[in-house]
Amino acid sequence: MGLTKRASAEFLGTFWLVFGGCGSAVLAAAIPSVGIGYLGVALAFGLTVLTMAYGIGHISGCHLNPAVTVGLAVGRRFSWVDVIPYIVAQVLGGIAGAAVLYAIASGKYGFDLIGGFASNGYGTHSPGGYTLTAAFVAEAVLTFMFLMIIQGATDRRAPQGFAPIAIGFGLTLIHLISIPVTNTSVNPARSTGPAIFVGGWALSQLWLFWVAPILGAAVAGVVYPWLAGNDRS
Repeated sequence: MGLTKRASAEFLGTFWLVFGGCGSAVLAAAIPSVGIGYLGVALAFGLTVLTMAYGIGHISGCHLNPAVTVGLAVGRRFSWVDVIPYIVAQVLGGIAGAAVLYAIASGKYGFDLIGGFASNGYGTHSPGGYTLTAAFVAEAVLTFMFLMIIQGATDRRAPQGFAPIAIGFGLTLIHLISIPVTNTSVNPARSTGPAIFVGGWALSQLWLFWVAPILGAAVAGVVYPWLAGNDRS
């Protein structure tokens, strides 16, 4: 499959992740008496990855996440030559997803961006008031675990055809743990999309949601091959 088609699939998949996941938080989580809450948002993010893994996994590998792309490259599962095109497509897809979400959300009377528009943050912008250090540790460790799940589930020795389920539910669990801490990123493209529209504090804190996930993913790219042995796929 050519790079243009694979990058286009990454754009589409990341669009769906941000629109579906952040959309559930912005549009559906806080509706009085019937809102889906943290559990619903966590499940929504997991479902975006699960559905796209089946939809485009055979085209691009369904990374949808710069940290995943870097982690897989470190683990020798992905070519370094294609890392930048994938990341560009993912970030653009995340921004496009946030743009469509903004177009819909802003159509409601009284809408504003004060609530954060599902942006990620720490300190006073953490849903639970967690510090920068706590946010960094959470994002790095949870992205590490996400990459361990991805590499293990897609190992040729793993049961075939079930990887999207393990990865989707893995992301759901990650959100259940960390929505109160950072609103959950583990994905720089997911963080960048909403931050572009919120500006201000969201952009000034965006660095953490690039550095910590990529660091955690890179470590997993080293650890999994060691753990799995030389005959991994």
